[in-house]
Amino acid sequence: MDTYTLAVNQLKNAVTSAIENAIKNGELPQAEIPQFIVETPADRTHGDFATNAAMAGAKAFRMPPFKIAQAITANLELADTMFDRIETAGPGFINFFLGTDFYTSVIREILSNPEGYGKSDFGNGEKVMVEFVSANPTGPMHMGNARGGALGDCLAAVLDKAGYNAYREFYVNDAGNQIEKFGCSLEARYLQIFKGDEIEFPDDGYQGADITELAKEYADTNGDKLLDVTSEERKKALVEYALPKNISKMQADMEKYKIFYDKWFFESELHQSGAVKAVVDLLTQKGLTYEKEGAVWYKNKEVLTEKLLKEGKSQKYIDNLELKDDVLIRQNGNPTYFTADIAYHKNKFDRGFTTLIDVWGADHHGHVMRMKGAMDAIGYDGDKLNVVLMQLVKLVKGGELVKMSKRTGKAIQLGDLLDEVPVDSARFLFNTREANTQMDFDLDLAVSQDNQNPVYYVQYAHARICSILKALANDGITPRECSADELALLTAPEEKELINHLSVYTNEIISAAKDYDPTKITRYVTQLATLFHKFYNACRVKGENESLVQARLALCECVKAVIKNVLTMFNITCPDKM
Repeated sequence: MDTYTLAVNQLKNAVTSAIENAIKNGELPQAEIPQFIVETPADRTHGDFATNAAMAGAKAFRMPPFKIAQAITANLELADTMFDRIETAGPGFINFFLGTDFYTSVIREILSNPEGYGKSDFGNGEKVMVEFVSANPTGPMHMGNARGGALGDCLAAVLDKAGYNAYREFYVNDAGNQIEKFGCSLEARYLQIFKGDEIEFPDDGYQGADITELAKEYADTNGDKLLDVTSEERKKALVEYALPKNISKMQADMEKYKIFYDKWFFESELHQSGAVKAVVDLLTQKGLTYEKEGAVWYKNKEVLTEKLLKEGKSQKYIDNLELKDDVLIRQNGNPTYFTADIAYHKNKFDRGFTTLIDVWGADHHGHVMRMKGAMDAIGYDGDKLNVVLMQLVKLVKGGELVKMSKRTGKAIQLGDLLDEVPVDSARFLFNTREANTQMDFDLDLAVSQDNQNPVYYVQYAHARICSILKALANDGITPRECSADELALLTAPEEKELINHLSVYTNEIISAAKDYDPTKITRYVTQLATLFHKFYNACRVKGENESLVQARLALCECVKAVIKNVLTMFNITCPDKM
């Protein structure tokens, strides 16, 4: 157990024991001990920790909170805890102040296992799949994919750190309607090369310049040999040529972005294995399909209405959702994307993953409830499917919105971004705003090498510590193990504030994992860098007595270890000098 959690548990147990003793002594009436919280106040001058136990007990004990607080503090025993004093405040808050043992224990805990600090077994090794990006392979990846890639990959890293067994997957939609449209688009552009404008481009075709380029590449290599074959043969040949190229480019871009998936899962595998048909058969067996106008429909409205009523939602609330049924098999006999998606999520559960996390664009908001409902419908727990919805990202340069690449004159793609912006900046900056908020990605900030750039700021803190250690080593001063008495010399407010922040790292990792929010960790490490610079500007490392020098060196080593820990976890470079 990490030092911070140990302190919190000690406090909870001490408060509980104090309430029990107050009841025994008759200072509080007989009643069930209320649920209370222990938290860190925003302003730590009022205490390092606080509890609302007195307010929480007002109803049960039928007493004013302040009197309950007095009864609790009169019976509090702190001798075997890391706390050395208490205060009551306001209507009944009880504030606690940490003793020296806490601060020395944090430093010793970190230095005993620097690389392992922050790891926990909170997740108990649960198999969690994080599926993210999963861009359509019919065209280049865009800025939304850039944000989703950074969020998804860093979320998986946080889950691993918190004791889960996280698995990264990219779902390739290489089947279905979009591939048919891809083939028609390629065919039209190919035929236009030889027949000119007499060949009309399909109204719903993919208009991107990449389609034209792929068709031209094929024609340059293979000539007009597809002119005299059937349309189906022509589309098949063009798709078989172009699709692997697009997927290969996706894989190369992801690797350049330092994202390495455990599996690239192809939708075509589901169709070939019969899994898509099987899921339709399963829903039919359960009486959840019907035929209308030559198509097979899924009773989505019935399933979700029943689910929402069980959750206590009113009929009026449900009516306002305007739920509709979904087509599973079109009139032409082809399954819809939704059908394949049900089969895919079923496949995830069947592979032993007990929690599924999907990172989707906000435009998929309406798809979340029906996919959860579909999992319930086929016998799985829809609540084990969790969707992180990601808002739009806008590119900004010089305070102006950027839509086109100056280099290509086309819409900016992920590959363009990675050509212009350091990968470290992209991965860090995309993790500075929560997924559910819109984001302006500042290109000027991303390429800047100063403290305005958060990743540079954090990297510089690490490099600065390395520089300090190197300079002291040149003077013959090297870190050594400190005694408890020496570490107890770290009493300056800046030192305590820094150690307090270091102490919550493991807890922050767990919180980020529980909330599926890796941006908590970028904020944490940015604040750590700020507190280190504040400490270093206020507290001299060199020139003090030897014991204090060594204690401050130990603190520097701790900060260095945690910064490296975070940057390494997020696959961001951790330089020793800048």
